[in-house]
Amino acid sequence: MSEVIAADQLRLLIERIERLEEEKRGIADDIKDVYAEAKSTGFDVKTIRTIIKLRKMEKHHRDEAEALLETYKAALGLA
Repeated sequence: MSEVIAADQLRLLIERIERLEEEKRGIADDIKDVYAEAKSTGFDVKTIRTIIKLRKMEKHHRDEAEALLETYKAALGLA
């Protein structure tokens, strides 16, 4: 009896994962569409991706990354 319950539970978990994976693909397609829209309106998608990455970071991590970038640029004569 417990083997049947375990098999049913496993099947349900796998089906949930499959549904979530499908939703994830749908969301990824939506995001791709928004980037395409941004590009068609004249925005630089690479810069938008960078801004999104920076907005995800905590302020102190962002400040540290920007300071390191400035230090490296200065060392290479790019500042």
